[in-house]
Amino acid sequence: MVIIMDTLHFLYHTTAGRILLKPLTSPALSKLCGTFLDSRLSHFLISPFIRHNRIKTSDYEMTHIRSFNDFFCRKIRRGMRPIDMDPQNLIAPCDGLLSVWKIREDTVLPIKQSHYTVTSLLRNKKLARHYHSGYCLVFRLCVDHYHRYCYVDSGLKSRNIKIPGILHTVRPIALEQYPVFTENSREYTRIRTQHFGVVTQMEVGAMLVGRIVNHKGKGNITRGQEKGFFQYGGSTIILLLEPGQAAIRPDILEASLHNRETPVKMGEVIGHAE
Repeated sequence: MVIIMDTLHFLYHTTAGRILLKPLTSPALSKLCGTFLDSRLSHFLISPFIRHNRIKTSDYEMTHIRSFNDFFCRKIRRGMRPIDMDPQNLIAPCDGLLSVWKIREDTVLPIKQSHYTVTSLLRNKKLARHYHSGYCLVFRLCVDHYHRYCYVDSGLKSRNIKIPGILHTVRPIALEQYPVFTENSREYTRIRTQHFGVVTQMEVGAMLVGRIVNHKGKGNITRGQEKGFFQYGGSTIILLLEPGQAAIRPDILEASLHNRETPVKMGEVIGHAE
């Protein structure tokens, strides 16, 4: 971990590091790394990764693991992530560290002296206006988190909209220099939910390999249904909620006001319908 943080500091805080950063975050290198991590040649990386991140493998389905990416997007055993099925409860779509921002004047993410807007996030001013005075929920996934994610409610989803970008790390050190959420590749869909209005769910890729794999295009979806998964790379999921549709848990809001992330798990209740 110390080596990783030292490397990130070099890349983002030195002149030489910034010269290297552009080729390191290029789509070509990302594709090459992805090809290697998909191959059997990458299998040797799994055991040290498990040890370093103290992953409890008994929680997961470990058959048919042929490559590092097979392991990274492993499925969890049945019953390990129960989905709260009360339709009035808003659930977390994934494991992660959650921060919540009230959307005011299109300013959403004041992190490390940078500001990210809904408009720049979506590249769609008309859609962004729907979420003014609503909530932006940011779930930051670390490498040891479960990297599959689900739908937060049943409803009708739009097509998946892909926004290509330069892949930068989502580690906090990167946020000091780059608008990570507007630079990274991302993919989102609008979901006309049964209980929470029109929700936009976005997946954000990360440095080197931030591959987003979504299963389904336009059509009907159900609460707790797997939406997709990330392959190797730190990752982020963002939910945009319209005003007056959901009340977020007070402890999560309080923590966010003090710039503290709240650990959550997929299927956990994080709020309720208003």
